[in-house]
Amino acid sequence: METNLAITALYKEMDWLQKVIDQVICSYLQHEGHENRWQDISLPEITPDDNPYYNKLNEWNLNLYERLCLALIIAPQIKPEVLDIFFSKNAMYDRGFTEFGGAVNKSHSGFIPTGQTLSFLITAVNPELRFDVLNIFSSTNILSKEQVLVLEATEPNIPVLNNTLLLNERWLHYFITGVLPQLEHNVSFPAKQITTNLNWSDLVLEDHVMQQVMEINAWLTYGTALMTDWGLDSKIKPGYRTLFYGPPGTGKTLTAALLGKNTNREVYRVDLSMIVSKYIGETEKNLSKIFDVAQHKDWILFFDEADALFGKRTAASSSNDKHANQQTGYLLQRIEDFPGVVILASNLKENMDEAFTRRFQSMIHFTMPTAEERLLLWEKAFSGKCSLDPDIDLENIAEQFELAGGAIINILRYCALTAIQKNETVVNNYDLLEGIRREFKKENRTLSVMQMN
Repeated sequence: METNLAITALYKEMDWLQKVIDQVICSYLQHEGHENRWQDISLPEITPDDNPYYNKLNEWNLNLYERLCLALIIAPQIKPEVLDIFFSKNAMYDRGFTEFGGAVNKSHSGFIPTGQTLSFLITAVNPELRFDVLNIFSSTNILSKEQVLVLEATEPNIPVLNNTLLLNERWLHYFITGVLPQLEHNVSFPAKQITTNLNWSDLVLEDHVMQQVMEINAWLTYGTALMTDWGLDSKIKPGYRTLFYGPPGTGKTLTAALLGKNTNREVYRVDLSMIVSKYIGETEKNLSKIFDVAQHKDWILFFDEADALFGKRTAASSSNDKHANQQTGYLLQRIEDFPGVVILASNLKENMDEAFTRRFQSMIHFTMPTAEERLLLWEKAFSGKCSLDPDIDLENIAEQFELAGGAIINILRYCALTAIQKNETVVNNYDLLEGIRREFKKENRTLSVMQMN
């Protein structure tokens, strides 16, 4: 797809938008030609070419008003002068037309549309279409689900339709290049995709733990059929909720990533540090962004260190306690209503609020690996180019040192870096023990003289 063809398609859309704006204002102000309807203006033809903009118009099956909204939010990025007519002054009051909406930005001289701007274009002559406007701003609308449309508040306590109407920059990039960048991990979207190059064979778990994990995998594979074809949607709540608990490094994150990889689903780890807000209502707002998109995309949501938000609720003895409990209640409701898979991870099961845990379909305990399992983890870790000296008694190492899989991988990293600096690939006993010592030090543990020998 050539970029100039994509730009040409967008400019055609801008020409159509210009005609619509002119006709709406003409009709509203009763100028000559006011009897014409903007809805009758011919739309740019959707060509069969491989054009990203037209492809999405087809895929999303946008109605006339949704397409107008999309053109309106593209305009400031592609052809801002199309909107200059909204700077017109109301001669009666010597000020701009309130009904045109618009926001002021010191760093941008052009007109920035708001929800009111779109509302004016659609309802100025046809007030009965107000419901169609509200539907566009609904979280269930495709433009919101795909995060194309951003209705952003510039000031607190202003009418909703006075919020700025913006185009997500990811979609601008797509409409021009045909490539959609990944969602960025930031305050406006506090979650990050996690992936893995490993496979199930690389995950070392006890048999009964793996059996529980496979139950989640089965739900991801057959859940839709059970809910629809088997009619279970009338008897059970949608989705699957599970708690992974156990010490760090025991495979909780890797398991979540493998479940996504095995069922062709994206897994997003929610960044709780970016979600929690001291301002009442902000935490709920931040979480809504994630749940709304995840529901549409069929993602797996992974809340690491979940007790920060899902921990035990306290007695509401202060306003802060009431706020925290309000957040917990909101989270409980969103998780219960979420039709996908939610995985909460915590080091300790006891930290979790019982109101959550009794609603989980499973609670899986990721224990520290046994000596036999540790031996397998050691063997897998050093099975590549970086290998261990044959004289190292790996069975003895596995028996002596209680380490989780994550810690063993950290030791592999240290040993590999040490070896490559020596222009070697084989790790000697001293460097291996030094790597183990470093991992123990993180937990304020030390190696005994016997272990070092």
